[in-house]
Amino acid sequence: MTELVETDSAEPPLTWATVFATWWPLAASWLLMGTEMSLVSAAIARLDDAAFHLAAFGGLIFPFALLIEAPIIMMLAASTALCVDRPSFQVLRRFSTVLGAGLSLLHALIAFTPLYDLILVPLIEPPIGAIEPGRLGMQWMTPWTWAIADRRFHQGLLIRFQRSRSVVTGTVVRLAVMGTVLSGGLLWGELPGVVVACSALSTGVIVEMVTARLLARPVIAGPLKEAEPGPPLTLRRLLRFYIPLAITPILNLALLPIGSASIARMPMPLANLAAWSPVNGLVFMTRSVGIAFNEVVVSLSGRPGARKVLRGFAVALAVATSLLLTGTALSPLSGVWFSELSGLAPELVTVASTALPLAILLPAITVAVSLYNGFLLHAHQTRAIPESVGLGLAVSAGILAWGAVSDVLPGVQMTLLAFSTGGLVQVSWLAVRQPSDNADTA
Repeated sequence: MTELVETDSAEPPLTWATVFATWWPLAASWLLMGTEMSLVSAAIARLDDAAFHLAAFGGLIFPFALLIEAPIIMMLAASTALCVDRPSFQVLRRFSTVLGAGLSLLHALIAFTPLYDLILVPLIEPPIGAIEPGRLGMQWMTPWTWAIADRRFHQGLLIRFQRSRSVVTGTVVRLAVMGTVLSGGLLWGELPGVVVACSALSTGVIVEMVTARLLARPVIAGPLKEAEPGPPLTLRRLLRFYIPLAITPILNLALLPIGSASIARMPMPLANLAAWSPVNGLVFMTRSVGIAFNEVVVSLSGRPGARKVLRGFAVALAVATSLLLTGTALSPLSGVWFSELSGLAPELVTVASTALPLAILLPAITVAVSLYNGFLLHAHQTRAIPESVGLGLAVSAGILAWGAVSDVLPGVQMTLLAFSTGGLVQVSWLAVRQPSDNADTA
């Protein structure tokens, strides 16, 4: 699609201060969300049968919950880009509701029917002791998808109308509720680890969804209602814009179950599946602030001089985040993180600490993807996004398949190597497919 978003020539040139002011509330929200997996993993590690429950959560529950949710992940970007007036808001709200309900039904069918045994178990081949905890956790995660669809839709509206700080409020509420549930589960000590973890995640996103709705009410009644009507948002136009976006996270998140299946077929499967969730949680924390940059680029790309300023900010952010992970991975901090904070057994600490250095490029890759995707989204040229993810997925899957048959590296190490290599391929393709600089108003 080649339609470009019109820019407002009356707006002042973009500055680093404006980028930072737009970015930091979203980054804080994503960083807080990024702590979820680490908190959940730490809670599971302190309950009975920790290795099996960690393997179930990191290898089965979380990868498949995210994969089922994947088509609605880009609802935040779609709402930010398309909710320009009340009619477009209503069209996108109906679309979000139907899509979220349909995906929730799919999740329930897998969690509560024999589809779990027919699809998930043969695909992953987890250790026997992780199968039933995985089923139980999937059942407790059933509300997850619909709540996230509704929450991201309303958060996109908040970002569109310069209320990005309200997103942080919702995330703080979500984490407070989740932390309360986790603490209660640890104090009681009678519930299975996956029940404590998944009930905390589900309760947290439901509360955040309600919070986002409440915070969006003044926007709906005020700026949205008063906005000048834009081009009609027909279902056909919406689908042409959104389908490439929906394909993107599906392809992207398909790596998680592929990674889990590969880890289960590599050396030391139980230890590596159990270590995967804490490692992935720490890596995601450093990547989270880069993910937040995507909406910043979408919302600010129309400003005069935006390309140069956004690129400069992206370089600084990429270097800072990868250096932070490098310093952690190559120092005793990683051992402290995995043993003291994550609560892993000594053998799992060794697995996690040895693998972490192979992830040090991922934060910088994430920033670059957010920058390039943001430029393409602003220009409504979304086709290149799923193309790049497909290429990255193919490369990563090929490396994982080779790792599964060669046994050259343990599972977590090979998985991080595959993810990093695929990410570099993705960034390279996005760089080639960027809109021309004359789309900027510099």
